[in-house]
Amino acid sequence: MPGDLEELEKAQNEREMFKILLEISKLLNTGLDAVSLTYCIRLCENGVNPEGIAKMIIDTRNAVKAYKKQESKGATAKES
Repeated sequence: MPGDLEELEKAQNEREMFKILLEISKLLNTGLDAVSLTYCIRLCENGVNPEGIAKMIIDTRNAVKAYKKQESKGATAKES
């Protein structure tokens, strides 16, 4: 029974910590949803460099933005 109580407390602490991290993420306007933040946390827990994760997210967002911009230019050219 003591092990079960410890596991329950650990799970509650992890949920509370995640809520705090999600709130910080929102305050900083990271644009990460709960699922994305969970992946980032797990990557960090497994030794991935947090700055590398941030760079990857920024680079991916920039690539998507550039792709959408290029795609919209193509759609506009086809309409003309």
